[in-house]
Amino acid sequence: MTNLEYLDLSYNSLKCPTGKELDLFSFYPPLHCPESTPEYTPQVAIIICVVLAFSVFCLIILLQLAHKCLFKTRQVQPTKRASKNGDILSVWNYDGKIAFEDILKATEDFDIRYCVGTGGYGSVYRAQLPSGKVVALKKLHSSEAEEVSFRKSFENEVETLTKIRHKNIIRLYGFCLNKRSMFLIYEYMERGSLFCVLSDDLEAVELDWSKRINVIKGISYALSYMHHDCTPPIVHRDVTSTNILLNSEFEAFVSDYGTARLLDPDTSNRTMIAGTYGYIAPEFAYTMAITEKCDVYSFGVVVLEMLMGKHPGEFLSSLSSSSSSIQNMLLTEIIDHRPSPPRNRIVESDIVLITTLGFACLNAKPMYRPTMKLVSQQLLARKRLLAKRFSDISLGQLMFPAEILLEIEK
Repeated sequence: MTNLEYLDLSYNSLKCPTGKELDLFSFYPPLHCPESTPEYTPQVAIIICVVLAFSVFCLIILLQLAHKCLFKTRQVQPTKRASKNGDILSVWNYDGKIAFEDILKATEDFDIRYCVGTGGYGSVYRAQLPSGKVVALKKLHSSEAEEVSFRKSFENEVETLTKIRHKNIIRLYGFCLNKRSMFLIYEYMERGSLFCVLSDDLEAVELDWSKRINVIKGISYALSYMHHDCTPPIVHRDVTSTNILLNSEFEAFVSDYGTARLLDPDTSNRTMIAGTYGYIAPEFAYTMAITEKCDVYSFGVVVLEMLMGKHPGEFLSSLSSSSSSIQNMLLTEIIDHRPSPPRNRIVESDIVLITTLGFACLNAKPMYRPTMKLVSQQLLARKRLLAKRFSDISLGQLMFPAEILLEIEK
């Protein structure tokens, strides 16, 4: 075709490498198709780089947010660890790094030197963890830790208790359960129990009447929450001065709530574990039934213990007899004389109100005792002043609420 001078290729649907149809009528040799031009310019390349960089930046931000959300979720969820010996450790709302070996090391295998108290359900130990955090360990008395059914019910009960949130209820971090022992992990209270504070003359003086009133209020708020705001309601079963803990500011925290259910999960309101002698409601002797009104009675005992500075003991029996000698006794004769006498009229009226409510809670008939909700509402009510001098008020007047309340309202 080198000698070809003219070639007509029109209407033959030919295409060149760019894909464009050759719609020309004819070509003069040499046959030639136009060269394709580059589609990417420097401006386009810059735009693509910027878009890619922005996309990578957004991806990094999303990954960081997802990591934070996952980290928070893991903090809220219980962290469980099983060791080679079959020990179970579960800690709620904590860093999840506590190991059973850390507990043993912190208490030197629960040495008596670290024991800060003993109650009906077990002994309490102070432990400083490797992180520096100080916790209280409630080592429970039980030999059923190896039973599978017991371990499962124990875990379920603790999980329920860890969901309780109230400013006057001690915070439960979790538990540890192994073949040798089982214990609960609580936040640590610097002052220890109310019983210990009242037993120490120096601390009893520091626990003045304003602080004592606030302690009583805090206990009532906590019990009211347990009885009326929890589903199902929680009956403490062992409201005593040893189970009321105080922080450095003498604020009250109820502890050992639900421990009876932990150790005896198959019972609902009937159990042999029914509190501490001297605080048990009288009806338990013949009904063997634990109800909210049993907690109310125990609260009344703690109220008198706070007012008198010691357990009321035989005074409780005298109250039930309602003898004239008791009724004629003045309130100032029985209250603790270690702290300075109340000088403020509002504090005096609060003492009278608390004593009145305490006597009502100690009624021998459960149906006539107030609920903890009513008690807490009375303590939250508007302040009222006494119509007569504080030093002239007798116990007999406090045993009849209508009479004394009329005097307060005047």
